[in-house]
Amino acid sequence: MKLKISAKELRALGYPESPVIPVAMNVMEKHFKHHTKEEAFDILKAVLQSPKEYATHETLQPIAEKLLPKAPSPFGEGVGGEVSLNKEGIHFNIFGRDEIEEGAMHQMYAASKLPVAVAGALMPDAHHGYGLPIGGVLATENAVIPYGVGVDIGCRMCLSIFDIDVKDLTQREAFFTRELGEATLFGSGAQFQRAEEHEVMDNKLFYEMPLLKNLHGRAWKQLGSSGSGNHFAEFGIIEVPATDATLNVSAGMYVGFLTHSGSRALGANIAQHYTKIAKQKRRLPQEAANLAWLSLDEAEGTEYWLAMNLAGDYASACHHVIHAKIAKQLGRKPMKMVENHHNFAWKEMYDNKEVIVHRKGATPAGKNVLGIIPGSMTAPGFIVKGKGEEASINSASHGAGRKMSRTQAMANITHNALKEELARHNVKLLGGGLDEAPFAYKDIEVVMQHQKALVDVVGKFTPKIVKMCGAETNRTRKNSEP
Repeated sequence: MKLKISAKELRALGYPESPVIPVAMNVMEKHFKHHTKEEAFDILKAVLQSPKEYATHETLQPIAEKLLPKAPSPFGEGVGGEVSLNKEGIHFNIFGRDEIEEGAMHQMYAASKLPVAVAGALMPDAHHGYGLPIGGVLATENAVIPYGVGVDIGCRMCLSIFDIDVKDLTQREAFFTRELGEATLFGSGAQFQRAEEHEVMDNKLFYEMPLLKNLHGRAWKQLGSSGSGNHFAEFGIIEVPATDATLNVSAGMYVGFLTHSGSRALGANIAQHYTKIAKQKRRLPQEAANLAWLSLDEAEGTEYWLAMNLAGDYASACHHVIHAKIAKQLGRKPMKMVENHHNFAWKEMYDNKEVIVHRKGATPAGKNVLGIIPGSMTAPGFIVKGKGEEASINSASHGAGRKMSRTQAMANITHNALKEELARHNVKLLGGGLDEAPFAYKDIEVVMQHQKALVDVVGKFTPKIVKMCGAETNRTRKNSEP
């Protein structure tokens, strides 16, 4: 059987999203076609680790050449635009090393060598992404990295806790199911026919910045929608084991409403626009190309910072619109609302100086800061209180983290297996595809064990009625209002 290697497998090994991928696939399949995949991976890892040693190799030279950095411009940064990475990266702490794939590790090593890098950390749910790995935390000096924040700016969690008998979720399942279906829309292109009212849409930046002005109409029609992928809205059971002063909810069992989504097309367009500018201004070696940054002293850096914060406010508003609809239909105000971003950048103090902390799929976990770390559609999520651990740059994981890519999940998980897992946990799923099946995710309990030094658990959320986009949803449809 001839050797076949996919681009996804190369990225998982740590190969950058660049021309090296098709070159590596061609070289290996042509010259090493009778090797096993394991043998081929060992060769590829060796070339990735020490490309200089293979620069004159008879067959591996083309791969090595694509991995080696180009000679920097004699004019330096700001004229030629080419930037070299530091030879030695900053130290970064790794939580749950055994749970983290090599691709994410290589991405974090590349980020650690940026000239603007100050400190870093890798969370136990980390996996390969674009730019920073998902689960990567990076502090920089006076610089912001658009792909260090991510495409879905302000992707976040929001939990409303209601003083409702948990038996209602079973006894009135049809009611809660209907309310989930009417509270929000799923699908990457989903828009309401009638826009919601919210003060975020009156932000002056929508009228002052040309990019945002062009996005205003679509953003308004998507306000209160939830997107696709791993975004969800769900009802479940909240268990508060003991009264905690920070959470300020008495010990007991409650009905919880939990949502996960971000800034929709608004954030994606901001990310893509300013990443393009950053790459034009600072051309980095291939393995770090998506980590191009903007200085906050530059006009473009200031613009991105303002636009990023607006996208974060917009994402928050989306959640608040959805939760307000649910509260109205339940006829109850929530006892407590807990929420947090996990794709964002903050100005914070580190080692007695102000830095920009990027949390790409990581939860803020400063001292006594509340957050939510979800599991999967059947695994529990946790309400946590940060311990303010400097070793993690005041951060924790943003979830369980994927252990299968979407393609792998679709190829290896059956509908019957998903159906049986849902039944075993008494979860009703509305929408949701095999790419988001529980088997595609790491064990949340193991992930939580790896970050006991970072957060205290003050509550537990067990999902019962889950709404997601699902493969069957037409993701570009124009939906009517709920």
